[in-house]
Amino acid sequence: MNGLDRSHDPRRTSWVASDNGHPDFPIQNLPFGCIEGEGEDPEVVVAIGDQVLHLRDAILAGWGEGISADALTRLVYGPLNHFAAASPEDWTAVRLALSDALSDPSWEERLTPALRAQSDVDLLVPVHVGDYTDFYASVHHATNVGSMFRPDNPLLPNYKWVPIGYHGRASSIVLDGTPVMRPSGQTKAPDAESPSFGPSRSMDYEVEVAFVVGGVNPLGKPVTADEAASRIFGVLLLNDWSARDLQAWEYQPLGPFLAKNFASTVSPWIVTTDALRPFRVAMPPRPAGDPSPLPYLQVPDDATWGITMQAALRTGAMRERNDAPFVVSQVNLAEAMYWSPAQLVTHHGSNGCNLIAGDLLGSGTISGPLPESRGCLLERTWRGAEPLSLPDGTVRRFLEDEDEVVLTGHCTAEGAVRIGFGPCGGTVVSQ
Repeated sequence: MNGLDRSHDPRRTSWVASDNGHPDFPIQNLPFGCIEGEGEDPEVVVAIGDQVLHLRDAILAGWGEGISADALTRLVYGPLNHFAAASPEDWTAVRLALSDALSDPSWEERLTPALRAQSDVDLLVPVHVGDYTDFYASVHHATNVGSMFRPDNPLLPNYKWVPIGYHGRASSIVLDGTPVMRPSGQTKAPDAESPSFGPSRSMDYEVEVAFVVGGVNPLGKPVTADEAASRIFGVLLLNDWSARDLQAWEYQPLGPFLAKNFASTVSPWIVTTDALRPFRVAMPPRPAGDPSPLPYLQVPDDATWGITMQAALRTGAMRERNDAPFVVSQVNLAEAMYWSPAQLVTHHGSNGCNLIAGDLLGSGTISGPLPESRGCLLERTWRGAEPLSLPDGTVRRFLEDEDEVVLTGHCTAEGAVRIGFGPCGGTVVSQ
């Protein structure tokens, strides 16, 4: 089912010393990223332990024999859209060649000059995001939010028939570590006669992943259920920051707008679907009485991945005291999703929408059934009615200025080496 190969072998180790035992980037991971280059173009790197392998330098050192010239050309310069547009066979071939070279001591002398410390490079958003769509695929999140606003009818009639999503704004996607400016907008208090304009007082985070689209389908050619899974190049962490008070006033009748498009933070590393094979798990069974997906959404051998996500919060005062971040929530992607990653892809492309390599498809807030697994403060504090107490006695209903939120994610499975995604963090700052 998982199609494992030698690159997934848990016994495989690397001559890069920091790789072995690294919680995020052992040789079984090898995620792709981009760094600032000497010229105008980003340059492609692969994470290995606390180092990065610069792929252009590796190619110049002789690595890549047996890989197609087209695939190697796509790796010389970033962003990674070029490589994501290659075939899944090329993705796999490159990963195998990297794994073989980084585990073979005979390559150490040639490739060591192509290594750089992660702390010495400037990472970038790894793809040029031309389009960004955010879905609403976690049934627990949809039910919780619906319960707040529609207690008698939490899920609208279409939820179990069609993956719900909206088009976000690609230009405001930012990298891990970028400060997030508190947005201003229109809000209306329940007892106010008219709305007012000013800074949001209900800033929130959202625990999400983003599926990085690979390949291209021409405009007018639908993405079928049979090919949908092969259109996912890899996965990033995503925090789709939200201004809940702006959202409550503006979202009817057309949905999220200014409450969502001021910033969305992504992690710098694309963990490929090849690396995720050992962590592939079946989708949860649908509850009795739920409708079967329509035929175009019936993905053969459908699955998702067991990705454990955490959201940790640290206030400005906690940082000054060097206090550890407080883990607000922890949730597993596989336990939260009603719609699978492949179903999101095939639905998005079912009308002939031309999905382009580098497009991001957000999962929507990932929430589980327990309070500790709710993936945003809107749910965690139940719209502010159940404030969250931090270890130092600080209370939070929503995010305050200088609050830092860091998302992390990792995968574990029996017989596999743990892999991770790196951090996806940002600090709220005032205008």
